[in-house]
Amino acid sequence: MDLKQVRESGWRPVPVRDVIVKVHERCNLACTYCYVYEHADQSWRDRPSVMPADVWQATVASLTRHVVRHGLPAIRVILHGGEPLLLGAARVGELAGDLRASLEEHCAVEVGMQTNGVLLNERMMAELRRHRVRIGISVDGTRADHDRYRVTHDGRGTFDRVAAALRLLGQPENRDSYGGLLCTVAADTDPIATYDTLRAFEPPSINFLLPHANWDNPPQRPAGSPTPHGDWLVAAFDRWYADEDPPSVQLFEDVIVLLLGGKGSSEQIGLSPAALAVIETDGTIEQVDALKSAYPGAAATGLDIRRDELDALLDDPGVVARQIGRIALSDECLACPLHQVCGGGHYVHRYRAGAGFRNPSVYCDDLQRLINHVRDRVVADVSALSGKARS
Repeated sequence: MDLKQVRESGWRPVPVRDVIVKVHERCNLACTYCYVYEHADQSWRDRPSVMPADVWQATVASLTRHVVRHGLPAIRVILHGGEPLLLGAARVGELAGDLRASLEEHCAVEVGMQTNGVLLNERMMAELRRHRVRIGISVDGTRADHDRYRVTHDGRGTFDRVAAALRLLGQPENRDSYGGLLCTVAADTDPIATYDTLRAFEPPSINFLLPHANWDNPPQRPAGSPTPHGDWLVAAFDRWYADEDPPSVQLFEDVIVLLLGGKGSSEQIGLSPAALAVIETDGTIEQVDALKSAYPGAAATGLDIRRDELDALLDDPGVVARQIGRIALSDECLACPLHQVCGGGHYVHRYRAGAGFRNPSVYCDDLQRLINHVRDRVVADVSALSGKARS
């Protein structure tokens, strides 16, 4: 189905509401699974390490026009990289100030940052707090597990430095700046120990991410189970579900909401339209970064923030495919009774050379394992509550 046919079907694009701005293209870590530096697309090598002033100014101006044009009540801007804290505290504060000065008269603005946490210190924290920047930190569970994957360029682990940053974020004066934790699932690790380690940092939220993989480059699967990632998530879910005062876990909450007929809030699961843009340091407007794990140029759109409006992104075939929901699913997915919940899984995980993205997720069996387990737990609890009410 081409774009004209899609529009004739009644679909209308959803404006961009989340913008990832690559303010620094290089990174101080060499994480083994990184889809920017360690996978097929190496376009970062040809981009400036720091976003030039004219690109930043064009980005702020374009975002403002987009908000006004669509009457958006809110927008979220994530300062990203590479590692955004390589810019230094003062420059990060200036960028956040520029965004608020231009956008806040038109809409609510959330300025966030995704960082590895290694450079976060009290001076940085004070500046980010002053400019109301919410900070998300990537941490992969226990010290041993984290230090296997999230290492410096000379191979040293970073858990202790990240833990220090998280303790800093946990201080009362910084709690409003604490955005949450991202954790990439490794199927050969202990899900209970991972959850408990993350939980001990008292995050407001945790998001578990499946490693970016596809049919040509499938995920590593330890022997012994056909659904190791699903098994891992089931064990972590049960631990979270039994927690008396759990943090928000986006993936688990999305599964429950979708099973109950609601809408999901992420690209990992469900059929909600993606409304995200990435602005690279050279001004190019791209699709979600994770596409770089599929093949070189998969995230490219040919657009530039200095000459193109963000609305032009909404006509990109890749963006359209991530907004039209079930129309973009494969016949195999549409025949599955779970497709309204699963949504085909993350768009990136559907890729197969020669067939594009119109395939089930490479994690299809794992997602079915998780969804069916969550459904059974929720149904059992609802039945138990109903029985108590009748008695």
